[in-house]
Amino acid sequence: MGHRMQHLLAGNFPYLTAEVAGVVCGYAYAGPYRARPAYRWTVEDSVYVTPDMHGRGVGRALLKALIETSEARGFRQMIAVIGDSTKQASSVGLHAALGFQHVGILQDVGFKHGRWLDSVLMQRALGDAGSTSP
Repeated sequence: MGHRMQHLLAGNFPYLTAEVAGVVCGYAYAGPYRARPAYRWTVEDSVYVTPDMHGRGVGRALLKALIETSEARGFRQMIAVIGDSTKQASSVGLHAALGFQHVGILQDVGFKHGRWLDSVLMQRALGDAGSTSP
């Protein structure tokens, strides 16, 4: 995790943490969507909240701040790749509440705990999105 964080920060990608009463209870970061240069203005988000803090607005605060920080850094699109669509309804709802649109489902692309998993794809425009050159 430390190596991932250092790599993202060195690349000017945002990495945020949430803290309650001095204890880290979640994090969010935006990283490269694809390695090829054509996609350098598009980021993929990741949000994690400790189970004991679910439903308390931590994820919403983290994702909202991540969107704002990504826009401020000039990124134009944010992609959410949400694994295990059957168990991640809250993540899908969180992203939808903050302006992400459902753009597709990749079926049976992951295998974990003895079963195949889908990935839900969601997308949100940032800043000027595709209306102007970066």
